[in-house]
Amino acid sequence: MTRSWSRTSRVIAGTATALAVLTACGGSGDDTANSTANKPNGPVTITFWGWAKGSKDVVDAFNASHTDIQVKFEEIPSGTAGGYAKISNAVKAGNAPDLVSIEYSSLPEFVSSGALQDIGGQFTEADRAKLLPQTVELTTLGGKSWAVPFDAAPQAFFYRKDLFAKYKVQVPTTWDAFKQAAEQVKKADAKARIATFFPDDPTTFEAMAWQAGAQWFKAENDTWKIDTTDAATTKVAGYWQGLLDAGLVHKNASFSPEWTGSLKNGTTIGYLGASWGAGVLKGTLPEQDGKWGVAPMPTWDGKPASGMLGGTSFAVTKDSKQQAAAVTFAEWMSTTEAGVKARIASGTSSAFPAATALRPVAKKAFDASYYGGQDIYALFEAAGASISPNWAWGPTTGTTNTTIKDHFGKITQGGPGIADAVKAGHDATVAELTKRGLKVEG
Repeated sequence: MTRSWSRTSRVIAGTATALAVLTACGGSGDDTANSTANKPNGPVTITFWGWAKGSKDVVDAFNASHTDIQVKFEEIPSGTAGGYAKISNAVKAGNAPDLVSIEYSSLPEFVSSGALQDIGGQFTEADRAKLLPQTVELTTLGGKSWAVPFDAAPQAFFYRKDLFAKYKVQVPTTWDAFKQAAEQVKKADAKARIATFFPDDPTTFEAMAWQAGAQWFKAENDTWKIDTTDAATTKVAGYWQGLLDAGLVHKNASFSPEWTGSLKNGTTIGYLGASWGAGVLKGTLPEQDGKWGVAPMPTWDGKPASGMLGGTSFAVTKDSKQQAAAVTFAEWMSTTEAGVKARIASGTSSAFPAATALRPVAKKAFDASYYGGQDIYALFEAAGASISPNWAWGPTTGTTNTTIKDHFGKITQGGPGIADAVKAGHDATVAELTKRGLKVEG
């Protein structure tokens, strides 16, 4: 696994010059002006916004075990479902919380807008050494540290073991086999489908492109190169368009009543997600205890390969006067046994920690009986080792994803398709980078 991540580090390191321009656009990020540049003195109260499963349990555990710092938590919608807009608006209005959850894919966007503080003075090299190097790279932009990584999120395929057996469907290991399995499911039950295409969630599609070897964003010297017309992306777009055109998958918004209802009534019997999805299903469908299994994501050639879907970090907003306390809490969540245990033991989180030494803690804390006692963390470990090392995120993920999401919503039989949505996202990205005065090719 180390070998793969070190290769990723070299890819990300190649973006240093362009990211230096990016962070210059967002402000100095100088934390020396912050009123708590040193460790917090006396009782301090901080505010924290997030949406990851188990967050309230972690906050409660922290507050119960600490007297010097107390945390007020507000659950907000997930990032692309409105959470990022809420954070951005709060920053602009000057009433943002001290600490926020931000996925790796969106961190460069917040950095470039000047919404965050450089926390390098608090989140030291020794602290970062406890974490998966690749997650540290994803939170280090322009040579500065902007967030505390919490987890990695390798892809996984969740499936109803009982219904796969009933329909005599083998768990697919390749995308060709996945299509065949989808045809079998539809034939066995005209209302049932093997999985769902999420028109509201471009990140799931991007993880598929990542898995296939795509590299949408690449920085060379001071220029961003944007490429969404590569063979890998074209293959993935064509494949999913084919599934939609043939009616082999549902098309519902992620985590919507329609999607959840289809899981409950057995008309959706699979979920293409990530490591954190194990906790989501367990918490959403407790009545289906023992009926679900987890498998590696199907691949194009049958060899292990994964993208990363999500992945959370904790960042301090620009106007916070409590940087030291906020980072102390963020590190407690990410790098202590008590913090990880409190989240996983909630029963709703199956996070795969960025702190490699704490993965056995997470495995022990997660009750895998829902999955028949399957060692799902061993599966996540293997999937994490197979994450393609060539993907990096650009500084306009919000623009890219909002545009793709809007166009995914317009997909119709014989009308606009997935490739059109990706093209629109590409064009919007290039326009936004140009608008910001950054050099771009694509």
